[in-house]
Amino acid sequence: MSYKNILIAKEHNIASITINRPEKLNALNKVTIQELHHAFSELEQNQDTRAIILTGSGQKAFVAGADIAEFAKFSVEEGIQLSAQGQETLFNFVENLKVPVIAAINGFALGGGLELAMACHIRVASDNAKMGLPEVSLGVIPGYGGTQRLPQLIGKGRALEMILSAGMVSAEEAYRTGLVNHVVSVDELVPFCIEIAQKIVKNSPAAISMAIHAVNANYKEGENGFETEIKSFGKCFGTVDFKEGTKAFLEKRKAVFTGE
Repeated sequence: MSYKNILIAKEHNIASITINRPEKLNALNKVTIQELHHAFSELEQNQDTRAIILTGSGQKAFVAGADIAEFAKFSVEEGIQLSAQGQETLFNFVENLKVPVIAAINGFALGGGLELAMACHIRVASDNAKMGLPEVSLGVIPGYGGTQRLPQLIGKGRALEMILSAGMVSAEEAYRTGLVNHVVSVDELVPFCIEIAQKIVKNSPAAISMAIHAVNANYKEGENGFETEIKSFGKCFGTVDFKEGTKAFLEKRKAVFTGE
């Protein structure tokens, strides 16, 4: 599939997706959300893809928000549908992806942009990055998971302050509160994310998928994270990766994982 608003590259087992709407500061519109869904889906289905890095084109913005012009005149019903479809198509989809996704936050990550970064499994920010959820300044609230994921990452009080003030935080503040894992220079951002990805791809894809599922379970209503962990732990024993990993350990050699 040819894409209008995103670029995809792949080297060995690491793929990168770049949101490429620099004239709109990489804002998310319907087309971009659909393209991202399709790209993530295809990469997940490709067994050679062991990690994905997501970033924005240029150095000004990761994603500066949603394309407000698309929904400025929406009705209540259309607003509900917009939020529900967006969460299912992209944000929840990324969070539950079997392949780990690293957000390389280069510049502004606002509104839907920060929500997309929070849906990723790991976040790294450049030192010039600014993050925030400014939706209440437009008379609306975050609708792509922001009111749920931000408190999970930084706590209820800090999350409410960010959401209610519609203010931005610096990369250093985001690191201090746990919103991002690391802060590096602009030039180091992608290479640093590649280093993290390289550490990940050495490990069992089957186990990594199970780990993501088990961690996410703790934040899902009606699901017991400990029970999910127990079941997922047990399922690992039935994988080819487990047999290879334990055999390689006993034979004192590096394991060759297949993800099966």
